[in-house]
Amino acid sequence: MASRKTKKKEGGALRAQRASSNVFSNFEQTQIQEFKEAFTLMDQNRDGFIDKEDLKDTYASLGKTNVKDDELDAMLKEASGPINFTMFLNLFGEKLSGTDAEETILNAFKMLDPDGKGKINKEYIKRLLMSQADKMTAEEVDQMFQFASIDAAGNLDYKALSYVITHGEEKEG
Repeated sequence: MASRKTKKKEGGALRAQRASSNVFSNFEQTQIQEFKEAFTLMDQNRDGFIDKEDLKDTYASLGKTNVKDDELDAMLKEASGPINFTMFLNLFGEKLSGTDAEETILNAFKMLDPDGKGKINKEYIKRLLMSQADKMTAEEVDQMFQFASIDAAGNLDYKALSYVITHGEEKEG
């Protein structure tokens, strides 16, 4: 039975590789390395594949021991075959595609701009960034402001800043 299971995995791995041969081009080298580290952490039995037992063990290592089998099965069914590293990358590629970073950043800023003016007071955003979640230092906020358009009234143009964050500095023409 073990040899049949191994053959099934190998066949699935070949299918997974063919189906997503350019998945590596969707990520930068540093991202691929981070995904490899995550894959290695999840591949608890070190067989090169993530299966239900690996998922159970991963959850247990995070302190969650009451994960239902149907939840694990649903996770595994998201893949079109056995989950080797290529398939793992492919799954993340599918999850991340269609996510426009600029739109996501704009939507976050829009939550702070109920009037929809496209601008937020510089001091207000500085206070928020230095006091909430992953707190930024004053130096980090000032560094961000170097790339931001700020009008005479002290308002930050967050649409322009979102563009710079996702596309690099605005081109001078």
